Amino acid sequence: MNPNLNRLHPYPFEKLAKLKAGITVPDHLRPISLGIGEPKHPSPDFVKHVIADNLDKLANYPTTRGIDELREAISQWATRRFDLKPGSLSPARHIVPVNGTREAIFSLVQAVVDASKPATVVSPNPFYQIYEGAAFLSGATPVYLACDGSNGFIPDFDSVPEATWRDCQVLFLCSPGNPSGAVIPRAVLAKVIALADKYDFIVASDECYSELYPDEGNPPEGLLQTCAAIGRDDYARCVVFHSLSKRSNLPGLRSGFVAGDARILDGYLKYRTYHGCAMPIHNQLASIAAWSDEDHVRENRAAYRAKFEAVVPILREVMDVDYPDAGFYLWPVTPMDDETFARELSARQNVHVLPGRYLSRTVNGHNPGENRVRMALVAPLEECVEAARRIVEFVKDGVR
Repeated sequence: MNPNLNRLHPYPFEKLAKLKAGITVPDHLRPISLGIGEPKHPSPDFVKHVIADNLDKLANYPTTRGIDELREAISQWATRRFDLKPGSLSPARHIVPVNGTREAIFSLVQAVVDASKPATVVSPNPFYQIYEGAAFLSGATPVYLACDGSNGFIPDFDSVPEATWRDCQVLFLCSPGNPSGAVIPRAVLAKVIALADKYDFIVASDECYSELYPDEGNPPEGLLQTCAAIGRDDYARCVVFHSLSKRSNLPGLRSGFVAGDARILDGYLKYRTYHGCAMPIHNQLASIAAWSDEDHVRENRAAYRAKFEAVVPILREVMDVDYPDAGFYLWPVTPMDDETFARELSARQNVHVLPGRYLSRTVNGHNPGENRVRMALVAPLEECVEAARRIVEFVKDGVR
């Protein structure tokens, strides 16, 4: 077996199941899960119809690079959304369709890391665990940059030692952040691009929450958007990951894309050809429909906006919690140890959240996830409000 498998940590939800082993939940209260970031809003009917109308495509092998029409639809969407120079994001050279961002993030690291020399993969902390797992299994060493209240949940890139940058081969960004929802501003993205130029590493920006934001007139900046703003139309050393899972409530479609530096994507496409992960054609056709429509995305944002507006004021009675810049998570400070909070909340109120320490690592004695929990407002509005009220009751009972 690959010895790097032994370096992998248990997935956060494995830790959560172990934490809650043996508890008895109150059966008179319906369970409400705020722990897993799985969208619960309805998937668009028009997407389902496209799949149903094209089941005959099951008889055809899909190609790894995807059909021309899908890459064109992605190019048009990204160009509109991120104010790119028309024609600069070539469907043929700058875009690779993928089966969701999770497999793409993992596989890109395997394709680009050169483990024959010192190799680090730098990521925010807390982080999406695939960043770390991909690093370990590529033979690289993860490096974690703390994201906490002191830096607005955005890494302090100025404080990173030069030695870290010299060995860095991939820097992961997550904007909007998971779990904080923090959006990295243009000035910081431009600084990161300059660091990548100086030390020759890849900037890999996970932007799968980019379409869930509160202000319709102020969408989050994307890495390619910053490239365009500073005249980097070749997107050198930059790649982004996008998905239909959160944007369109289609996590089961397993559809997304990687876009950016054509040189990187050329090698990545070669890797994927052997990796054997082509998207089924009927899923590609459904994806075209989803990327080509914005009405359902605006409705999706409105639904999340309503939940934040209802839930945050309730929770503020007993918790330190802020509205996120974007995304669908809350990242509140807990009035007790985060593991105790999550376990006892399940046991006493049948409401389920994820301890913050399960999303982060302790570095130099500091774990930026401790004494926070991640709450995903994915359940229907009424359930989210009920969960918030139960949390208030739980905290008040704990204080007495």
